[in-house]
Parts: sequence; C-alpha cells; structure tokens
Amino acid sequence: MSTILPLELVDRATGSQVWVIMKTEREFTGTLVGFDDYVNMVLEDVTEYENTPQGRKTTKLGQTLLNGNNIAMIVPGRGPEDDA
Repeated sequence: MSTILPLELVDRATGSQVWVIMKTEREFTGTLVGFDDYVNMVLEDVTEYENTPQGRKTTKLGQTLLNGNNIAMIVPGRGPEDDA
C-alpha cells in the first residue's frame, strides 16, 4: 500500500479548478497556479465569496496570493456554486 502525502494531493491539483475555504468568512475559487511548502497558494481567474449578514457577496479577481496559514480546506474541482 502506498502513502500519499498531503502536499502530493495539492500538487496534483495544480493547473485545475480548486475551491479554497478560509478560516474566516471567505471562500475562493480559481485555477491553482502554484504553492509552496507552507501551502501559500497562487490562484488565477479568482472569484471571492464572502458570507455577510446581508447575504453572500461575490467579487471577481485576477490573480491572488492566499496565505496558507489562513486556509482551512481545499476542495479540488468544484466550488460553492456546485454545492446547491
């Protein structure tokens, strides 16, 4: 039985769509361009979702750097709009 390390799974998602759920009320979807050992991530063609008391706010962004220390979960190949 082979062991797959967490960074190997993130590496397999490079170049594909990911949904990144942050520790705050924010979520991001975009194409994973790259990452480092601390899971700081660069995404492009990004959509930011922010949950507010008034509802979900959506913002389109170009290229974004996410701090790995604030990432709670990474879901390859889907986004919050697919959750419904």
